[in-house]
Amino acid sequence: MITIKSEREIELMRESGRLTAMVLDMLETEIMPGMTTKRLDEMAEAFIRDHHAVPSFLNYAPKGDPDVTPYPATLCVSLNEEVVHGVPSPKRVIREGDIVSVDCGVYKGGYHGDSARTYVIGDIDRHVQQLVDVTRESLERGIEQAVEGNRLHDISAAVEEHARSFGFSIIENMVGHGIGSELHEDPAVPNYGKRHTGVKLREGMALAIEPMIAIGRSRRAVSKRGGWVAVTEDGKPSAHFEHTVIVRKGAAEVLTRSLLDRTAS
Repeated sequence: MITIKSEREIELMRESGRLTAMVLDMLETEIMPGMTTKRLDEMAEAFIRDHHAVPSFLNYAPKGDPDVTPYPATLCVSLNEEVVHGVPSPKRVIREGDIVSVDCGVYKGGYHGDSARTYVIGDIDRHVQQLVDVTRESLERGIEQAVEGNRLHDISAAVEEHARSFGFSIIENMVGHGIGSELHEDPAVPNYGKRHTGVKLREGMALAIEPMIAIGRSRRAVSKRGGWVAVTEDGKPSAHFEHTVIVRKGAAEVLTRSLLDRTAS
């Protein structure tokens, strides 16, 4: 069931969204070669708790799937060919030339914020840099379609069209989602689709739009290492950006924009 958020609920979501953006801003200033993904996770958890909130992902378990172990960390930190759900580890070291996708969720005031960014570590291959840039742009194209009166798959098609125009692949079995008092709510928000199809968008819908896009021919993410981390089928790099947005008339309201004094990511 898709819920329409009241203005009071949206105000509470603004706070959780703002704090989610603050975590990612903090990590952006701290991430560097030689750091472990576990260290990033520790920093994020401390920051969230210092702001009187709770990590959304820590101990999260999908409903209706008793075989999946609850997620053991605050962040998902996915390197290079890892698409999503990379579990932080003291043995996983960030190196020069990596791309690092960090997904963060914050629960505060009864509502969740959810956002992801892919960070570039030092000098990277030009094609990989293009992947990161196009994935970020694809998210913005999707957000432009999150307005009242459009259809859900107008968002999906906008993401797909932009990514494929550069020869990149959509990871089709990983999707965005509704969000609110639950981290994952209806509807699912695919990153591919046909325009003018899907449910009609109404003001007050809250969506987490999150393109996951890869170099190469991968169309699916394959689960590895304990059932959480998902990697590309062919081992080539993947990037991930996400924002929590509210469907509005005319233009979507983005709740998780960067607060850094530069172009928001």
